[in-house]
Amino acid sequence: MSARFEEIDWRPTAMGDISLRRRRDPASGTDVYEVKLGDEFLMSSLFTAGEIALTELGLAGLPDTELDVVVGGLGLGYTAEAALDDRRVRSLTVIETLAEVIDWHQRGLVPLGARLASDARCRLVQGDFFALAADSQGLDPEEPGRRFHAILLDVDHSPRHVLHPRHAALYQPAGLRALAEHLHPDGVFALWSNDPPDKQFTAVLAEVFPQSAAHVVDFANPLQGGTSTNTVYVARTEPGPS
Repeated sequence: MSARFEEIDWRPTAMGDISLRRRRDPASGTDVYEVKLGDEFLMSSLFTAGEIALTELGLAGLPDTELDVVVGGLGLGYTAEAALDDRRVRSLTVIETLAEVIDWHQRGLVPLGARLASDARCRLVQGDFFALAADSQGLDPEEPGRRFHAILLDVDHSPRHVLHPRHAALYQPAGLRALAEHLHPDGVFALWSNDPPDKQFTAVLAEVFPQSAAHVVDFANPLQGGTSTNTVYVARTEPGPS
């Protein structure tokens, strides 16, 4: 049996001190992995429904063909794993700002690390997703101008509650238009949010994308009891010529 609590790793970063912790959940008897940035909880393996739904909702309407997908934000890897579980996904590029988080996966310190690091379709890239999204050269440093069928983003708590002030520009019309340039025609941008659907942000999505919707994801909350929710926004670019 594992110890009740362990701090697996702690490192200073440009965004603040980041730590990876594992604790034994007394209710289920399972190990729960948690990531903190400073005093703020970023993610927990106890709550993964929203991250998985981000992928499932984002890829649901795409054709039954080979797909090239980008995930912004590696975290504990649940969004990326769900993408690899989709047989249509030909390539998966995961962009993570913090090299420390990529290192956790490559060293097998988190439960999904070995799977992501060993899948030939998956490439873990250290970089600033927000800077790459705003750059005309695009999201793949190895292939400038490359386009994708889907971009799945799970970094900030919500469009209003960002981890760094420089992220806020992405959620404005100009930022979303720049991001949309990295998608194929009829491509998908999907975004995870910890907040309820935001009418102001849905209006911004509708200004940029011809199709967009906000999906509420319900999941059990064993810590607080009852049900909690996340939001997944899904938007699509103009279809190409038939």
